[in-house]
Amino acid sequence: MRYHNITKDDMLNGDGLRAVLWLSGCDHHCKGCQNPLTWDPEGGLLFDEKAKEELFDILKRPYISGITFTGGDPLHKGNVNEVGKLIDEIKRDLPDKTIWLYTGDTWEDIIDIPFIRKADVVVDGEFIEDLKDNLLQWKGSKNQRVIDVKKTFKRYEKEGADLTNKNSLPEPVILYEDYEKDKNKVDYSFKVACSR
Repeated sequence: MRYHNITKDDMLNGDGLRAVLWLSGCDHHCKGCQNPLTWDPEGGLLFDEKAKEELFDILKRPYISGITFTGGDPLHKGNVNEVGKLIDEIKRDLPDKTIWLYTGDTWEDIIDIPFIRKADVVVDGEFIEDLKDNLLQWKGSKNQRVIDVKKTFKRYEKEGADLTNKNSLPEPVILYEDYEKDKNKVDYSFKVACSR
């Protein structure tokens, strides 16, 4: 597995202050992608023990909420096995850290990957430039979904969903749908206390 960067304190790619692992390798090649440099699976640096140690040192900091896997695509054939091992290790050693994963694949196509259940949030779908909206939170285009993995699998269990029939699955539970629905709920007012 190869990577381009480890961001130590990111607030854009998931909830809270996060570590972000920017992986190499993506077959989606979305028009307008913000990271075309990461498409080449041979690009970047080898994710070796030193890089892993750096990542875990960051994740051990109490103010870091968790990790976001992005790139590139964490589910690219050159990444998927190592990403799975990292997720297993993070969940075992740092169970309070949240795991977010961005992929150009759709949710319905990845639910049978065993470690997906260990992620907290998956942002799915290719970036579509015509659906780009800079006001969206945690996603780049309106077709993408910010999926609450735990609640989605609970819904599937409650509704007796047949996971082998992907066409009949209930909709996943969306963590954050769309800025348009919430923009009028934000209270921009603030109070300043003054004393004389």
